Amino acid sequence: MRPQKMVTLDVEGVLIPEVWVNLAERTGIDELTRTTRDEPNYDTLMNYRLEILEREGVTMGDLRDVLAEMGPLDGAHEFLQSLRDQYQVILLSDTFQQFASPLMKQLGCPTILCHQLRVKDDRIVDYVLRIDDHKRRSVEAFRSLNYQVVAAGDSYNDLSMIRAANAGALFHAPQNVIDENPDLPAFDSYDELRAWIDSTDPSPGT
Repeated sequence: MRPQKMVTLDVEGVLIPEVWVNLAERTGIDELTRTTRDEPNYDTLMNYRLEILEREGVTMGDLRDVLAEMGPLDGAHEFLQSLRDQYQVILLSDTFQQFASPLMKQLGCPTILCHQLRVKDDRIVDYVLRIDDHKRRSVEAFRSLNYQVVAAGDSYNDLSMIRAANAGALFHAPQNVIDENPDLPAFDSYDELRAWIDSTDPSPGT
């Protein structure tokens, strides 16, 4: 019996808009537009963000207001539901549970593995990683359970997950990430990505 297929996807930039970019637009703090597409080191990026939030007095309540106005990217809900109808799907994200929860409800409550924020008196004081490089290590764990893992993401922090999978691709990735990884297929539409996911196994879902 061939391994069962599992699809692992990044979240921000793939299924939902970039939370920090939306926060930057709503607060006028341009420095918050920096994402993992620009800074590969996640610890460096998060410490940079927390310093800005503290300096500007941005609270968890402010972030909740941003999240309340956000929704999935166009076509994301339908794409994700069609995948879940046929495959096991796990979302692997470097977002935080406090950010993800309201948005996951709009996507039909898929399984998501992500991190946690430490909040005190409505201020974000720190963040807690589930484990280091959790996307790659999750994919390796799924493969050890005899799943055939197909992965897709858009940023530097997705590359270890993509390369640990049986098959990996870039989706909605910026040109610099595409140029630096010419061996990876790159897609910009859900239809293209779905066709590629199906093509990685001659008999999907078996």
